[in-house]
Amino acid sequence: FCFWDYPLVELDGLVMGIVGLGRIGTAVAKVASAMGMNVLAYHKSRAPLTCPPEGVELVELDDLFARSDAVSLHCPLTDETRNLVDARRLAMMKPTAYLINTSRGPVVDLRALGDALAAGRLAGAGLDVLPVEPPDAGDDLGGLLDRDNCFITPHIAWATRAARHRLLSVTAANLAAFIEGRPVNVVS
Repeated sequence: FCFWDYPLVELDGLVMGIVGLGRIGTAVAKVASAMGMNVLAYHKSRAPLTCPPEGVELVELDDLFARSDAVSLHCPLTDETRNLVDARRLAMMKPTAYLINTSRGPVVDLRALGDALAAGRLAGAGLDVLPVEPPDAGDDLGGLLDRDNCFITPHIAWATRAARHRLLSVTAANLAAFIEGRPVNVVS
């Protein structure tokens, strides 16, 4: 690995596209804005967005893919979002753009992503989620394992010490509430 081969990219002035403005997407928008990025967002949810966060421009999905220097996915997996990022959408992206998926694996067509990266139609990708976790032995993940411009992590973006502490605190509070006869977070 040599820094000269992989120069750093300055974020100030670039465009961050965020698909899904829930709690996490909104937090990403705030960080991107703090770094000097212009933020575009697409939000389609059962819970309508009353007002976008300050400095966030709401746009149509195809416009977001065409204008963004980085696209960060924060949407649930539904029939509508399965393969949301396909060959057509990847072709809309700038060849200097990056795709980041920390939402759900099947939102991205891995074969189409591998083809785009191999052909130089996309600068890079970062994936913390895959369609099958862990991947099946021998699965080349759409050719992504051979790509120097694709970073794959094992669904650990949530695993900071602070996040684990919150998880344990919520679990302990839920158990205490259950024992006291007032369960919370009930799934029906």
